[in-house]
Amino acid sequence: MNASNTHTSTHTPSNTDAPVPTRVHYHKQARELELGYASGDTYRLPVELLRVYSPSAEVRGHGGDTAVLQVGKKDVGLQNITQAGNYALKLHFDDGHDSGLYSWNYLHDLATHQHAYWNNYLERLEAAGASREPAGIQFKQL
Repeated sequence: MNASNTHTSTHTPSNTDAPVPTRVHYHKQARELELGYASGDTYRLPVELLRVYSPSAEVRGHGGDTAVLQVGKKDVGLQNITQAGNYALKLHFDDGHDSGLYSWNYLHDLATHQHAYWNNYLERLEAAGASREPAGIQFKQL
């Protein structure tokens, strides 16, 4: 599915208790992924949050407490969203990252606890002396 489209799902996962979104919509300008549920609950997740908490081994690490702090992701967006079976979404970020499956359970957890995840991310950045700002060349106008 193209990242600018809306996706509607009627499938129920067999391996999770989390609700399945009935609506998934990417708001390109706001860089937010909206999840709507049959209950009427709606959540908007910043793409930066989704990127820095990617379920991929590249971000989470390969076991133990080896998560890799993601820096410079403030302006990251989505290029594409694809459904992975009846249980997850695969998000294709415009910084080239596209590994890891976002299960319905994981997306619901991120949505319902996004403030705690966000604050944890900001604390980790501060502790590392790192920034949300993308690294790049600073241009000075003459």
